[in-house]
Amino acid sequence: MSNTKLVFVTCHRLPERSFFWKGKQFPICARCTGLYIGYLSFILFNFEIITLRSVFAFLLVLPTVLDGLLQAFYKVPSTNTRRVITGMIAGVGLMAIVVNIGTLIGNFLLK
Repeated sequence: MSNTKLVFVTCHRLPERSFFWKGKQFPICARCTGLYIGYLSFILFNFEIITLRSVFAFLLVLPTVLDGLLQAFYKVPSTNTRRVITGMIAGVGLMAIVVNIGTLIGNFLLK
């Protein structure tokens, strides 16, 4: 049996910033876990069940950016709970931005 690992290149996978389940570390950190959960909102935006203006969508990304910058440059401690929540919020915002840009390009091409 192969002992291959699923590798997420953009994730640092630091144990202290990751969740554990039954003694096993998640394959991605808490913030990336939140982002990927937020990405599931793509379906809601794509089928226009929910719509967000791009300005508001960009504002949803700010808490994650601020949390990361405060942690990196000012050594302000963060928790995995904060990371996963801000990650989910950012994931929703990013999916709204992706759909808004796709809609804009689609409308431009159909003119």
